[in-house]
Amino acid sequence: MFEQLLDVPLPMLIGAGLALYMAWAIGANDVANAMGTSVGSGALTIRGAILVAGVFEFGGAFLAGGHVTDTVRKGILDPALFADSPDLLVYGMLASLAAAGTWLLLASRAGWPVSTTHSIVGAIVGFGAVGIGMDAVAWGKVGQIALSWLTSPLISGTLAFLIFSIIRASVLDQADPIDRARRVGPYFVFVVIFTLALVTLFKGLKNVKLDLDLQQALLAATALGVVGALVGRVILARVRVPETEDRAFHFRRVEMIFGVLQVMTACAVAFAHGSNDVANAIGPLAAVFQTTGVEELGKKAEIAPWMLGIGGLGIVLGLATYGYRVMETVGKKITELTPSRGFAAELAAALTIVIASRLGIPISTTHTLVGAVLGVGLARGIGALDLRVVGSIAVSWVVTLPTGALLSVFFFYFFKGLLGD
Repeated sequence: MFEQLLDVPLPMLIGAGLALYMAWAIGANDVANAMGTSVGSGALTIRGAILVAGVFEFGGAFLAGGHVTDTVRKGILDPALFADSPDLLVYGMLASLAAAGTWLLLASRAGWPVSTTHSIVGAIVGFGAVGIGMDAVAWGKVGQIALSWLTSPLISGTLAFLIFSIIRASVLDQADPIDRARRVGPYFVFVVIFTLALVTLFKGLKNVKLDLDLQQALLAATALGVVGALVGRVILARVRVPETEDRAFHFRRVEMIFGVLQVMTACAVAFAHGSNDVANAIGPLAAVFQTTGVEELGKKAEIAPWMLGIGGLGIVLGLATYGYRVMETVGKKITELTPSRGFAAELAAALTIVIASRLGIPISTTHTLVGAVLGVGLARGIGALDLRVVGSIAVSWVVTLPTGALLSVFFFYFFKGLLGD
């Protein structure tokens, strides 16, 4: 086995190590975003968040991650442009992994929730511009991604504002919030399970040969949602509160109900995140293996299961070892969260992912979740937001693309000097 390892080209070994490094950085930053609202609201402990994210992030990455890697691998630069100098593509992809992973860890240390997709795209743009030329970059695609700085938080923030306003009007502001929760709770359960199922089923399980079109996914998600709503109705009907208990106790019971719903939506977001953002780690790795192997440049590279495994494992390790800083920012520093507010934010993020995927709108999971938290905060008034924290997050979003590009240029020349003839 050791002899076989020695036969593997050095760029492949370095690429596998950097893919794990990048996945670790994704877990430290992006996964913390998805779990931050659940931890901040008290619906999950940090240990519970790591467990939930570990299962659903790894499941999303391993079961559904392969079909999105070509977007990262070929969406910004055309590998065919490197036909005469394939080594430059290898150096560039290694540089992209090193640059994006480094920026993500720096941002995580500062507690900034930034986009891993924007980090890797900025890195690919950087090496493409210096390795081939400015014309090699698909600037239209880059412009679409930059536009998502506005579209992602705007869509999710608006939905979160509306969802929490509905919860407050239909449950929290009522004379008997528990009775109202019994009445409207099943509808919320339906929406949660419908969204979770749709995120999972609509082109979400290609790797296990379950690839439903939109109509099939909608029918299946609706059926599952109805079953979930009926079960939820039975469970909520059994909730009994002594009449002697005060109103504050009633609110705590209601928040416990929304805590369960929030964890369910967090699972949907975690699965969707794992299936999409694992591409940021293994997309460049697939390009390295394709270029140093026998496949023709420009063809679709096969994503080996072990690559998806590296991505999933790294994501879980990143959250477990270094994710607490970003979780604290998203869950506690932007605005005060309760389970009902966290549920509104998570559900809005999941719905935004479904809507954007269907309409082909490029979005950032990070920007989506942060925008949803902002929307929940605005539902309580501008004073409920810590504008200094919001401002620092906005700055970190703007500098992510250029920082990733500059770091990539440095690492590009480093690997070119290390591995070049």
